[in-house]
Amino acid sequence: MCAHFILSIPICLLWMFSFSNARIFTMEMHHRFSDQVKEWSHRSGAPFSVHNWPEKGSAEYYALLVSHDIAIRGRALSSFDGGLTFSDGNATFRISSLGFLHYTTVTVGTPGMKFLVALDTGSDLFWVPCHCKQCASTDDSPFSSDFQLSIYDPDESSTSKNVTCNNDLCSYHESCNGTSTSCPYHVSYVSSETSTSGILLEDILHLQAKDSELIKAYVTFGCGQVQTGSFLDIAAPNGLFGLGLDKVSVPSILSREGYIANSFSMCFGQDGTGRINFGDKGTLDQEETPFNMNAFHPVYNVNVTQVQVGTTVLDSEFTALFDSGTSFTYLVDPLYTIFSDSFHSHVRDARRHPDPRMPFEYCYIMGSNTTTSWIPGISLTMDGGGQLAVYDPAIVISTPREFIYCLAVVKSQELNILGLILLQKIL
Repeated sequence: MCAHFILSIPICLLWMFSFSNARIFTMEMHHRFSDQVKEWSHRSGAPFSVHNWPEKGSAEYYALLVSHDIAIRGRALSSFDGGLTFSDGNATFRISSLGFLHYTTVTVGTPGMKFLVALDTGSDLFWVPCHCKQCASTDDSPFSSDFQLSIYDPDESSTSKNVTCNNDLCSYHESCNGTSTSCPYHVSYVSSETSTSGILLEDILHLQAKDSELIKAYVTFGCGQVQTGSFLDIAAPNGLFGLGLDKVSVPSILSREGYIANSFSMCFGQDGTGRINFGDKGTLDQEETPFNMNAFHPVYNVNVTQVQVGTTVLDSEFTALFDSGTSFTYLVDPLYTIFSDSFHSHVRDARRHPDPRMPFEYCYIMGSNTTTSWIPGISLTMDGGGQLAVYDPAIVISTPREFIYCLAVVKSQELNILGLILLQKIL
């Protein structure tokens, strides 16, 4: 299996596993901090108003993003052409006050019910709130006046089906009372803090082909009865759309049923908008690199064979996870120290004293003549020779007295992750 990357401005990433003559489905994305979502929040008058959100570019803004990363990834990050789109279009968007998750609108069931779901390449299951025992409130979100958050009810959908314990997609056979009973599920996202549990169901996911043909595809998803941790606030108030490699993920199901090629692409814009295309095969001239496939837990893990920082080439080979649910790039030692020290050796501006509010160690006071051209560029050589050039690896942070810029890399305990901040700056 190969991962193919479309390099453009903004970045597009293409996850590709095999080819078939099938459709492409697309949708747009917005970031939870984006101007579009803030405009919705201004009009909603909800408790999570935009006035409580950190100013973009402030120390508090980036501290919240790291808090979100650790909430999703847990202690591992803490140092202490023919295609289909969703029937509502290919828009995705960033929202909420916890980090760089991208959301989109999906329609499920008959009659169709809309859900605002978070997109996550780091997990597999698509789930929505359903027969709730413990779910996020649908009444006090920052966009409740503009978007009706839904609770799925299988009794209200004429196309809903139970997934029984003898189904191939049922992973919790030991919790079943018999082969004909409903299949339970439980997914933990961070230790015991963030999880979803319930039963598996089947229903129609409403899609649209490039020629505007409406497609109704049966998919398996979670009827999320009990949510914990981050899922009880606006981290994913209306469900999560797992895009992983496991057979239960929607891209895998759509490919297996012949609707699409076994691939999809995601594009992330720095303005908080984007799109996702199911069945996108990419182009013949794009860069590509193979995935490191683990049969027991397949994830989007790749090999980086070389790193160039400014004019210095680091012969540091490592593996890393591409994750749309993680804001920053995380590296373990000694790679983190080697990488950061090399960046520091190329910077001409004065290093700033550490600020406990900020998650970054390598920050610098921006001089009056400082531009992105003074900040050393970074290029990653992938397995197979493909290049990922990160021309602006730093983020600018505003303080009451000055502007500073920081290397947007955080020390990790055990996982190397290439996050959205780095990916959005690939040219």
